[in-house]
Amino acid sequence: MRRAVGRLFGGRFWALALKELRQIRRDRRLTISLIVPPTLQILLFGFALDSDVRNLRLGVVDESRTRESRELVSVLTENRTFELAGDFATSDRLGEALARGRLDVGVVVPQDFTRLRSRGRPATVQVLLNAANANTAQIAQAYVEGAVAWLNRDLNGARAAPVELRAAYLYNPGLVNAWFIVTGVFGTLIILNGSLVSAATMIREKEQGTVEQLLMTPASALEVVTAKMLPLFVLLMVMVAAVLMVARLVFQVPFRGSSGLVLLACACCVLTGVGLGTLISTFARSANQTQLISFFINPPLAMLSGGLTPVEAMPTWVQPLTLLNPIAHFATIARSVLVKGAGLDVVWPNLLALIGLAGLFVGVSAWRFRRQLT
Repeated sequence: MRRAVGRLFGGRFWALALKELRQIRRDRRLTISLIVPPTLQILLFGFALDSDVRNLRLGVVDESRTRESRELVSVLTENRTFELAGDFATSDRLGEALARGRLDVGVVVPQDFTRLRSRGRPATVQVLLNAANANTAQIAQAYVEGAVAWLNRDLNGARAAPVELRAAYLYNPGLVNAWFIVTGVFGTLIILNGSLVSAATMIREKEQGTVEQLLMTPASALEVVTAKMLPLFVLLMVMVAAVLMVARLVFQVPFRGSSGLVLLACACCVLTGVGLGTLISTFARSANQTQLISFFINPPLAMLSGGLTPVEAMPTWVQPLTLLNPIAHFATIARSVLVKGAGLDVVWPNLLALIGLAGLFVGVSAWRFRRQLT
Protein backbone atom coordinates (compact mmCIF):
# COMPACT_ATOMS: atom_id res chain seq x y z
CA MET A 1 0.00 0.00 0.00
CA ARG A 2 2.75 2.40 0.96
CA ARG A 3 4.66 1.57 -2.24
CA ALA A 4 1.54 2.22 -4.37
CA VAL A 5 0.98 5.59 -2.71
CA GLY A 6 4.66 6.43 -3.19
CA ARG A 7 4.51 5.59 -6.88
CA LEU A 8 1.31 7.59 -7.36
CA PHE A 9 2.62 10.71 -5.66
CA GLY A 10 6.19 10.36 -6.80
CA GLY A 11 8.35 12.79 -8.69
CA ARG A 12 6.50 12.39 -12.01
CA PHE A 13 3.20 13.26 -10.37
CA TRP A 14 4.51 16.53 -8.96
CA ALA A 15 6.18 17.35 -12.26
CA LEU A 16 2.86 16.93 -14.07
CA ALA A 17 1.03 18.90 -11.40
CA LEU A 18 3.49 21.80 -11.65
CA LYS A 19 3.14 21.70 -15.43
CA GLU A 20 -0.66 22.07 -15.13
CA LEU A 21 -0.26 24.91 -12.65
CA ARG A 22 2.11 26.73 -15.00
CA GLN A 23 -0.31 26.21 -17.89
CA ILE A 24 -3.22 27.60 -15.86
CA ARG A 25 -1.08 30.55 -14.82
CA ARG A 26 -0.33 31.34 -18.48
CA ASP A 27 -4.04 31.17 -19.37
CA ARG A 28 -5.17 34.49 -17.93
CA ARG A 29 -8.74 34.11 -19.17
CA LEU A 30 -9.17 30.85 -17.30
CA THR A 31 -7.68 32.30 -14.13
CA ILE A 32 -9.93 35.35 -14.27
CA SER A 33 -13.02 33.25 -15.01
CA LEU A 34 -12.30 31.04 -12.00
CA ILE A 35 -11.88 33.93 -9.58
CA VAL A 36 -13.74 37.06 -10.72
CA PRO A 37 -17.25 35.75 -11.66
CA PRO A 38 -17.81 33.66 -8.47
CA THR A 39 -16.54 36.51 -6.30
CA LEU A 40 -18.81 39.09 -7.94
CA GLN A 41 -21.81 36.76 -7.94
CA ILE A 42 -21.53 35.84 -4.27
CA LEU A 43 -21.38 39.56 -3.46
CA LEU A 44 -24.42 40.35 -5.63
CA PHE A 45 -26.45 37.39 -4.40
CA GLY A 46 -25.57 38.14 -0.79
CA PHE A 47 -27.00 41.62 -1.17
CA ALA A 48 -29.93 40.80 -3.47
CA LEU A 49 -31.28 37.63 -1.84
CA ASP A 50 -32.27 39.30 1.41
CA SER A 51 -35.51 38.23 3.07
CA ASP A 52 -35.73 41.41 5.16
CA VAL A 53 -38.11 44.02 3.83
CA ARG A 54 -36.85 47.59 3.93
CA ASN A 55 -37.67 50.96 2.40
CA LEU A 56 -41.30 50.16 1.63
CA ARG A 57 -42.99 53.25 0.22
CA LEU A 58 -45.65 54.45 2.65
CA GLY A 59 -48.48 56.79 1.77
CA VAL A 60 -50.62 58.50 4.43
CA VAL A 61 -54.07 60.05 4.47
CA ASP A 62 -54.17 61.98 7.75
CA GLU A 63 -57.72 63.19 8.21
CA SER A 64 -57.11 63.94 11.90
CA ARG A 65 -54.16 66.35 11.51
CA THR A 66 -53.31 66.22 15.21
CA ARG A 67 -50.25 65.54 17.32
CA GLU A 68 -51.42 61.98 18.02
CA SER A 69 -51.86 61.17 14.33
CA ARG A 70 -48.43 62.60 13.54
CA GLU A 71 -47.01 60.44 16.35
CA LEU A 72 -48.51 57.36 14.70
CA VAL A 73 -46.88 58.23 11.36
CA SER A 74 -43.59 58.92 13.14
CA VAL A 75 -43.68 55.52 14.82
CA LEU A 76 -44.22 53.82 11.46
CA THR A 77 -41.38 55.66 9.70
CA GLU A 78 -38.73 55.81 12.42
CA ASN A 79 -37.12 52.54 11.29
CA ARG A 80 -35.84 51.38 7.89
CA THR A 81 -38.94 49.34 7.09
CA PHE A 82 -41.06 52.22 5.80
CA GLU A 83 -40.17 55.50 4.18
CA LEU A 84 -42.79 58.21 3.84
CA ALA A 85 -43.46 58.60 0.12
CA GLY A 86 -46.17 61.24 0.36
CA ASP A 87 -49.28 62.65 2.03
CA PHE A 88 -52.59 62.36 0.21
CA ALA A 89 -55.75 64.38 0.60
CA THR A 90 -58.22 61.55 0.01
CA SER A 91 -58.34 57.77 0.11
CA ASP A 92 -59.11 57.70 -3.62
CA ARG A 93 -55.81 59.36 -4.48
CA LEU A 94 -54.03 56.98 -2.13
CA GLY A 95 -55.65 54.01 -3.88
CA GLU A 96 -54.66 55.40 -7.28
CA ALA A 97 -51.02 55.67 -6.17
CA LEU A 98 -51.14 52.07 -4.95
CA ALA A 99 -52.61 50.93 -8.27
CA ARG A 100 -49.88 52.71 -10.25
CA GLY A 101 -47.16 51.06 -8.14
CA ARG A 102 -45.89 54.27 -6.57
CA LEU A 103 -46.71 52.98 -3.07
CA ASP A 104 -46.44 49.67 -1.26
CA VAL A 105 -48.48 50.48 1.85
CA GLY A 106 -51.18 53.03 2.58
CA VAL A 107 -52.42 54.22 5.98
CA VAL A 108 -55.68 56.11 6.51
CA VAL A 109 -56.04 57.88 9.86
CA PRO A 110 -59.71 58.77 10.54
CA GLN A 111 -60.86 62.25 11.48
CA ASP A 112 -62.01 61.21 14.96
CA PHE A 113 -58.71 59.46 15.78
CA THR A 114 -57.65 61.83 18.58
CA ARG A 115 -61.17 62.31 19.96
CA LEU A 116 -61.71 58.58 20.38
CA ARG A 117 -58.34 58.06 22.05
CA SER A 118 -58.89 60.96 24.44
CA ARG A 119 -62.14 59.30 25.55
CA GLY A 120 -60.36 56.01 26.10
CA ARG A 121 -62.06 54.32 23.18
CA PRO A 122 -60.18 52.37 20.50
CA ALA A 123 -59.46 54.23 17.27
CA THR A 124 -59.43 52.22 14.04
CA VAL A 125 -56.74 52.90 11.44
CA GLN A 126 -57.09 51.45 7.93
CA VAL A 127 -54.01 49.87 6.35
CA LEU A 128 -53.99 49.19 2.60
CA LEU A 129 -51.41 46.64 1.48
CA ASN A 130 -50.31 45.93 -2.07
CA ALA A 131 -50.70 42.15 -1.94
CA ALA A 132 -49.41 41.44 -5.45
CA ASN A 133 -46.40 40.17 -3.49
CA ALA A 134 -48.18 38.21 -0.77
CA ASN A 135 -45.05 37.56 1.27
CA THR A 136 -44.07 41.24 1.39
CA ALA A 137 -47.64 42.23 2.29
CA GLN A 138 -47.69 39.85 5.25
CA ILE A 139 -44.31 41.07 6.47
CA ALA A 140 -45.39 44.70 6.09
CA GLN A 141 -48.56 44.03 8.09
CA ALA A 142 -46.48 42.45 10.85
CA TYR A 143 -44.25 45.55 10.96
CA VAL A 144 -47.29 47.84 11.18
CA GLU A 145 -48.77 45.72 13.95
CA GLY A 146 -45.47 45.86 15.83
CA ALA A 147 -45.34 49.65 15.55
CA VAL A 148 -48.93 49.97 16.76
CA ALA A 149 -48.22 47.61 19.66
CA TRP A 150 -45.39 49.90 20.70
CA LEU A 151 -47.75 52.87 20.47
CA ASN A 152 -50.25 51.04 22.69
CA ARG A 153 -47.65 50.58 25.42
CA ASP A 154 -48.18 51.57 29.04
CA LEU A 155 -47.42 55.22 29.66
CA ASN A 156 -46.56 56.11 33.26
CA GLY A 157 -48.59 53.19 34.54
CA ALA A 158 -51.72 54.27 32.65
CA ARG A 159 -52.97 52.29 29.70
CA ALA A 160 -53.11 54.37 26.54
CA ALA A 161 -56.24 54.19 24.44
CA PRO A 162 -55.57 51.39 21.94
CA VAL A 163 -55.19 51.82 18.19
CA GLU A 164 -56.86 49.08 16.18
CA LEU A 165 -55.89 48.12 12.63
CA ARG A 166 -58.18 47.18 9.77
CA ALA A 167 -56.00 45.66 7.05
CA ALA A 168 -57.13 45.30 3.44
CA TYR A 169 -55.12 43.20 0.96
CA LEU A 170 -55.44 44.76 -2.48
CA TYR A 171 -55.27 42.79 -5.78
CA ASN A 172 -54.58 39.48 -3.98
CA PRO A 173 -56.99 39.11 -1.05
CA GLY A 174 -56.28 35.39 -0.78
CA LEU A 175 -52.51 36.03 -0.46
CA VAL A 176 -51.70 33.45 -3.13
CA ASN A 177 -47.89 33.57 -3.21
CA ALA A 178 -47.79 31.62 -6.50
CA TRP A 179 -49.10 34.68 -8.37
CA PHE A 180 -45.97 36.62 -7.42
CA ILE A 181 -43.57 33.74 -8.10
CA VAL A 182 -45.09 32.72 -11.45
CA THR A 183 -45.18 36.25 -12.86
CA GLY A 184 -41.59 36.80 -11.72
CA VAL A 185 -40.17 33.51 -12.98
CA PHE A 186 -41.98 33.96 -16.31
CA GLY A 187 -39.63 36.71 -17.52
CA THR A 188 -36.59 34.84 -16.21
CA LEU A 189 -37.68 31.75 -18.14
CA ILE A 190 -38.09 33.69 -21.39
CA ILE A 191 -34.77 35.52 -21.17
CA LEU A 192 -32.66 32.56 -20.04
CA ASN A 193 -34.17 30.07 -22.49
CA GLY A 194 -33.98 32.59 -25.32
CA SER A 195 -30.33 33.38 -24.68
CA LEU A 196 -29.32 29.73 -24.20
CA VAL A 197 -31.11 28.45 -27.31
CA SER A 198 -29.93 31.25 -29.59
CA ALA A 199 -26.35 31.07 -28.30
CA ALA A 200 -26.24 27.29 -28.76
CA THR A 201 -27.65 27.59 -32.30
CA MET A 202 -25.19 30.28 -33.37
CA ILE A 203 -22.14 28.62 -31.83
CA ARG A 204 -23.04 25.32 -33.52
CA GLU A 205 -22.83 27.14 -36.84
CA LYS A 206 -19.32 28.26 -35.96
CA GLU A 207 -18.13 24.82 -34.85
CA GLN A 208 -19.53 23.11 -37.95
CA GLY A 209 -18.09 25.74 -40.26
CA THR A 210 -21.38 26.56 -41.92
CA VAL A 211 -20.94 30.28 -41.23
CA GLU A 212 -18.25 30.38 -43.92
CA GLN A 213 -20.59 28.63 -46.35
CA LEU A 214 -23.11 31.46 -45.90
CA LEU A 215 -20.55 33.81 -47.42
CA MET A 216 -20.93 31.95 -50.74
CA THR A 217 -24.68 32.61 -50.94
CA PRO A 218 -26.14 35.71 -52.64
CA ALA A 219 -28.07 36.63 -49.47
CA SER A 220 -26.96 39.73 -47.60
CA ALA A 221 -25.66 39.61 -44.06
CA LEU A 222 -28.84 41.28 -42.76
CA GLU A 223 -30.99 38.64 -44.45
CA VAL A 224 -28.89 35.87 -42.93
CA VAL A 225 -29.14 37.32 -39.41
CA THR A 226 -32.90 37.88 -39.70
CA ALA A 227 -33.45 34.38 -41.09
CA LYS A 228 -31.61 32.90 -38.12
CA MET A 229 -33.48 34.93 -35.50
CA LEU A 230 -37.02 34.56 -36.87
CA PRO A 231 -37.43 30.77 -36.30
CA LEU A 232 -36.08 31.14 -32.75
CA PHE A 233 -38.54 33.95 -32.11
CA VAL A 234 -41.50 31.86 -33.33
CA LEU A 235 -40.38 28.83 -31.30
CA LEU A 236 -40.01 30.86 -28.12
CA MET A 237 -43.40 32.55 -28.61
CA VAL A 238 -44.93 29.05 -28.70
CA MET A 239 -43.21 28.41 -25.37
CA VAL A 240 -44.67 31.70 -24.07
CA ALA A 241 -48.21 30.60 -25.04
CA ALA A 242 -47.70 27.28 -23.23
CA VAL A 243 -46.41 28.99 -20.09
CA LEU A 244 -49.34 31.42 -20.06
CA MET A 245 -51.74 28.51 -20.34
CA VAL A 246 -50.08 26.71 -17.42
CA ALA A 247 -50.10 29.88 -15.31
CA ARG A 248 -53.83 30.29 -15.91
CA LEU A 249 -55.00 26.68 -15.61
CA VAL A 250 -52.65 25.34 -12.93
CA PHE A 251 -51.87 28.35 -10.73
CA GLN A 252 -55.09 30.32 -11.44
CA VAL A 253 -53.12 33.51 -12.13
CA PRO A 254 -55.75 36.15 -13.00
CA PHE A 255 -55.80 37.82 -16.40
CA ARG A 256 -57.39 41.11 -15.33
CA GLY A 257 -55.70 43.34 -17.91
CA SER A 258 -55.10 43.32 -21.65
CA SER A 259 -53.76 40.03 -23.01
CA GLY A 260 -52.41 41.87 -26.05
CA LEU A 261 -50.31 44.11 -23.82
CA VAL A 262 -48.84 41.06 -22.06
CA LEU A 263 -48.09 39.37 -25.40
CA LEU A 264 -46.36 42.52 -26.65
CA ALA A 265 -44.17 42.53 -23.53
CA CYS A 266 -43.49 38.82 -24.05
CA ALA A 267 -42.42 39.44 -27.66
CA CYS A 268 -40.00 42.17 -26.53
CA CYS A 269 -38.66 39.84 -23.85
CA VAL A 270 -38.15 37.05 -26.41
CA LEU A 271 -36.28 39.41 -28.73
CA THR A 272 -34.10 40.52 -25.82
CA GLY A 273 -33.23 36.91 -25.00
CA VAL A 274 -32.46 36.05 -28.64
CA GLY A 275 -30.35 39.19 -29.01
CA LEU A 276 -28.47 38.45 -25.80
CA GLY A 277 -27.71 34.87 -26.84
CA THR A 278 -26.59 35.97 -30.29
CA LEU A 279 -24.35 38.61 -28.74
CA ILE A 280 -22.78 36.02 -26.43
CA SER A 281 -22.10 33.72 -29.39
CA THR A 282 -20.17 36.49 -31.18
CA PHE A 283 -17.68 36.63 -28.30
CA ALA A 284 -17.32 32.84 -27.85
CA ARG A 285 -15.49 30.38 -30.05
CA SER A 286 -16.84 27.13 -28.60
CA ALA A 287 -19.80 25.76 -26.67
CA ASN A 288 -17.76 25.67 -23.46
CA GLN A 289 -16.92 29.36 -23.73
CA THR A 290 -20.59 30.10 -24.40
CA GLN A 291 -21.64 28.29 -21.22
CA LEU A 292 -18.98 30.11 -19.21
CA ILE A 293 -20.05 33.55 -20.46
CA SER A 294 -23.71 32.67 -19.91
CA PHE A 295 -22.97 31.61 -16.34
CA PHE A 296 -21.44 35.03 -15.72
CA ILE A 297 -24.43 36.92 -17.21
CA ASN A 298 -27.63 34.92 -16.65
CA PRO A 299 -27.61 34.33 -12.85
CA PRO A 300 -27.12 38.05 -12.03
CA LEU A 301 -29.92 38.89 -14.47
CA ALA A 302 -32.24 36.48 -12.66
CA MET A 303 -31.28 37.43 -9.11
CA LEU A 304 -31.23 41.20 -9.66
CA SER A 305 -34.62 41.34 -11.35
CA GLY A 306 -37.03 41.46 -8.44
CA GLY A 307 -38.68 38.39 -9.91
CA LEU A 308 -38.05 36.21 -6.88
CA THR A 309 -37.30 38.72 -4.13
CA PRO A 310 -38.63 42.28 -3.80
CA VAL A 311 -36.44 45.06 -5.15
CA GLU A 312 -37.10 47.02 -1.93
CA ALA A 313 -35.10 44.40 0.00
CA MET A 314 -31.96 45.20 -2.01
CA PRO A 315 -29.51 47.91 -0.92
CA THR A 316 -30.22 51.31 -2.40
CA TRP A 317 -27.03 51.24 -4.51
CA VAL A 318 -28.09 47.93 -6.11
CA GLN A 319 -31.66 48.95 -6.95
CA PRO A 320 -30.71 51.23 -9.91
CA LEU A 321 -29.17 48.19 -11.63
CA THR A 322 -32.67 46.79 -12.07
CA LEU A 323 -33.44 49.64 -14.48
CA LEU A 324 -31.07 47.97 -16.96
CA ASN A 325 -32.56 44.52 -16.40
CA PRO A 326 -35.22 43.44 -18.93
CA ILE A 327 -36.54 40.78 -16.53
CA ALA A 328 -37.32 43.46 -13.93
CA HIS A 329 -39.34 45.51 -16.42
CA PHE A 330 -41.20 42.45 -17.66
CA ALA A 331 -42.03 41.32 -14.11
CA THR A 332 -43.47 44.77 -13.37
CA ILE A 333 -45.59 44.65 -16.53
CA ALA A 334 -46.81 41.08 -15.92
CA ARG A 335 -47.79 41.76 -12.30
CA SER A 336 -49.40 45.10 -13.07
CA VAL A 337 -51.44 43.89 -16.06
CA LEU A 338 -52.31 40.34 -14.99
CA VAL A 339 -52.77 40.76 -11.23
CA LYS A 340 -53.75 44.44 -10.92
CA GLY A 341 -55.53 44.90 -14.24
CA ALA A 342 -53.43 47.97 -15.12
CA GLY A 343 -53.34 49.41 -18.61
CA LEU A 344 -50.83 51.05 -20.91
CA ASP A 345 -51.15 54.35 -19.02
CA VAL A 346 -49.52 52.67 -16.00
CA VAL A 347 -46.89 50.35 -17.51
CA TRP A 348 -45.75 52.45 -20.48
CA PRO A 349 -42.38 53.39 -18.88
CA ASN A 350 -41.51 49.72 -18.34
CA LEU A 351 -42.76 48.75 -21.80
CA LEU A 352 -40.75 51.54 -23.40
CA ALA A 353 -37.64 50.43 -21.49
CA LEU A 354 -38.23 46.82 -22.57
CA ILE A 355 -38.59 47.85 -26.22
CA GLY A 356 -35.39 49.89 -25.96
CA LEU A 357 -33.42 47.03 -24.39
CA ALA A 358 -34.74 44.58 -27.00
CA GLY A 359 -33.74 46.91 -29.82
CA LEU A 360 -30.32 47.47 -28.27
CA PHE A 361 -29.50 43.78 -27.83
CA VAL A 362 -30.85 42.74 -31.24
CA GLY A 363 -29.13 45.65 -33.00
CA VAL A 364 -25.72 45.15 -31.39
CA SER A 365 -25.81 41.36 -31.81
CA ALA A 366 -26.87 41.65 -35.48
CA TRP A 367 -24.09 44.19 -36.10
CA ARG A 368 -21.44 41.93 -34.56
CA PHE A 369 -22.76 38.85 -36.36
CA ARG A 370 -22.74 40.70 -39.69
CA ARG A 371 -19.08 41.62 -39.09
CA GLN A 372 -18.31 37.90 -38.89
CA LEU A 373 -19.95 37.35 -42.26
CA THR A 374 -17.98 40.07 -44.06
